[in-house]
Amino acid sequence: MGRARWAGWANRSRLLRAAGIAVGCVLVVSAVGAAWAYWHLNHNIRSVDIDGALGDDRPARGMTTPTTSASPLPSGALNILVLGSDSRDGERNKELGGGSTEGAARSDTAMIIHVDEGRSEATVVSIPRDTLVTRPSCPRAEGGSTAQAQGVMFNSAYALGGPVCAVKTVESLTDVRMDHYIEIDFAGFADLVDALGGVTVTTEEDISDEDSHLELEAGTHHLDGTEALALARTRHGIGDGSDLGRIGLQQKLVKALLDQVSSTDLLTSPARLYRVADALTSSLITDTGLNSLTELMDLGQSLQSLSSTTTETVTMPVVPAPWDRNRVVAQEPEAGELWESLR
Repeated sequence: MGRARWAGWANRSRLLRAAGIAVGCVLVVSAVGAAWAYWHLNHNIRSVDIDGALGDDRPARGMTTPTTSASPLPSGALNILVLGSDSRDGERNKELGGGSTEGAARSDTAMIIHVDEGRSEATVVSIPRDTLVTRPSCPRAEGGSTAQAQGVMFNSAYALGGPVCAVKTVESLTDVRMDHYIEIDFAGFADLVDALGGVTVTTEEDISDEDSHLELEAGTHHLDGTEALALARTRHGIGDGSDLGRIGLQQKLVKALLDQVSSTDLLTSPARLYRVADALTSSLITDTGLNSLTELMDLGQSLQSLSSTTTETVTMPVVPAPWDRNRVVAQEPEAGELWESLR
């Protein structure tokens, strides 16, 4: 009996050791996997040193609310310039209809996201790409600077001088300091929508656009990434074919994305959370203040109270340019009053 009892204890001991080793291996693999995932996502992010390029010749920063130990996340008001780029970099961008390989990419989507103090409400202001502006002199990455130009299209700033010139032009137009810069390309937007499981939008009229290849009847639709991108690009299939109609569709998509994020509990699905994070970080160009996964996560967590019902979408007030009816100019004093509300 003694030998049998000892053999039983020995067997149990070996089983416990084996179980302990197995658990240890799982923990090690999980830790290595988490470390690799963090490294991978962190290295996905590309950034531009906009603060370094522009120096102090910029609008003053808004007052910020210091963080506390009780609330470590930032909660002050914030202005973020978000641009959509039609870059043809990569096969996927080419497949989705990126801009011509001749010349620089364009920024056909430009939005200022103003987050109020407390970060529970926001205003998204769209700037029409057809707006004629005075483009300021911008520093070039290779040295020197571009010349100031009057009466040129707003999106020429990005095409000529990239993110730095886009930010400088927006700040010159609005006299509002951009705290951060985020750029996303065609492939990134489509992949992000797919990773979130699509978006649901309602259109008031039929859409048929040969350029964006979108065919939709009026009504509610659940769109995948490619369809959502086509909707964001649609211009000639609605209304009078102007950029203002396209902006209205883009603003619908912003709210649809907020609704989809709110309805998707990413924390209960690590696989989906990783897909969303990978899609997002793979396609972003940010300023250096958002060029790490930690900084992006802090920003995202600080904005988690935002929803489509607490986010207002507006378009910069414009009127047709007197000398070119196919272009628009800022409508004053309404535009000035809008920018004042964001400071």
